[in-house]
Amino acid sequence: MANLRRLRDGAGDNGSRVEAIAWNEDGTFKEVVGNRPIIGCSLLVGAVTARSYSGQDYWLTTTVTEILEERDGYVKFKTGNSEYEFTY
Repeated sequence: MANLRRLRDGAGDNGSRVEAIAWNEDGTFKEVVGNRPIIGCSLLVGAVTARSYSGQDYWLTTTVTEILEERDGYVKFKTGNSEYEFTY
């Protein structure tokens, strides 16, 4: 199971759904291009199905701007406004 956490406050989500999402120039969905953080894409992590009695089903980052560290099962990266740790 994947885990995504924002470093400043621990917010994020976990689950088996992991999608690196590319966007069109107008900000609409273009395509899913992978299952790890990719520069220029947003990262979505969460549940494959809706969670009962939960306040959220997934976490979607803003666009990834930089990969800070990457090793087996771990990626630390920056978005336009935050730093994250992603484990899988």
